[in-house]
Amino acid sequence: MARVVAQPYRSPWMTDDLDELSSLARTFFAREVTPNAERFAEQHQVDRETWLKAGAAGLLGLSVPEEFGGGGGTFAHEAVVFQEQGWAGDDALGLHIHSGIVPHYIVEFGTPEQKRRWLPKLASGEWVGAIAMTEPGTGSDLQAVRTTARRDGDDYVVNGSKTFITNATHADLVIIVCRTGAPGAKGISLLVAEVNDLPGFTRGRVLAKIGQHGQDTRELAFSDMRVPAANLLGEEGHGFGQLMEQLPQERLVVAAGAVAAAEYAVRLATAYSKEREAFGRKILDFQHTRFVLSEVSTDALAARTFLDHCITEHLAGRLDAVLASRIKYWATDVQCSVIDRCLQVFGGYGYMMEYPIARLYAAARVQKIYAGTNEIMKELISRSL
Repeated sequence: MARVVAQPYRSPWMTDDLDELSSLARTFFAREVTPNAERFAEQHQVDRETWLKAGAAGLLGLSVPEEFGGGGGTFAHEAVVFQEQGWAGDDALGLHIHSGIVPHYIVEFGTPEQKRRWLPKLASGEWVGAIAMTEPGTGSDLQAVRTTARRDGDDYVVNGSKTFITNATHADLVIIVCRTGAPGAKGISLLVAEVNDLPGFTRGRVLAKIGQHGQDTRELAFSDMRVPAANLLGEEGHGFGQLMEQLPQERLVVAAGAVAAAEYAVRLATAYSKEREAFGRKILDFQHTRFVLSEVSTDALAARTFLDHCITEHLAGRLDAVLASRIKYWATDVQCSVIDRCLQVFGGYGYMMEYPIARLYAAARVQKIYAGTNEIMKELISRSL
């Protein structure tokens, strides 16, 4: 019997077109992001030009319709870029927010005029997008949002504050989750603010995080900030429902990054184990190291196949809140576990920030918190049982 040779795993949703996009994205990160990672971390933000270069390369707004300046693709195109970003070890460029989340609220709920005004600038990188959900006293419980937007003539007057906002330094367009009505879900609306030179808008302090130091995470404050009523996204009081509709994709975006980071960690640890010597032997020659790498590579492959199932379901319009919760919590748990075990392979060097594995470790922990904590994910799943 002929010996069966296993082929490298290929995601079933990948195509030749997506392979070309993957190569383009890989080249972009290698040229524009990885060489600048240390500087981005020191300045707590990427260069503004990096966004413009990403837009010029055609890597932003890939699933936005072509008539609005996007790539006219699907979520698969976005996923390819997210995984290449993860395989490059980048956690600075906030693509997951800018391309994976913000444009899709506008595509789904925006008027034709809003789409024409906002989407082309996001797709080109001329504008950077952010979404302001979390508040100092409100995290996963979005029904408890306290930022208010009071109608006054042709404007809404916005007051409140937000925290943990990705892309907050460069953001030109911010989707604000705010209260336009009574307490509870029915009083929530989404308001889009063009914030450059907008009176009453303040960018707060840059937050000192455990990891993801190159990502511009800040507080935002609104003090009698006037936003045209024409910037309301969808209908007043429908914001909570809009969030619930879009959160499955957000959680899938998080999972895509988590799996790619776990795979990258396995590659780093495997390569290191083939070079590092201890007691006169390559550390890969030790059975324990081989077993660890066997286990983490299997965990990463299992996470990849589960993610691929969820991406396939999403492309078919079948990704529901429960399945999205499953992949978000499970993929991020796997990410943290795999990276922790891979770091151990490096020994003391794994604790040094000059090594990518250390930066992966520091960046991973928040994945179990944002887009809804993993505990909330399990609660949502349990309600379906």
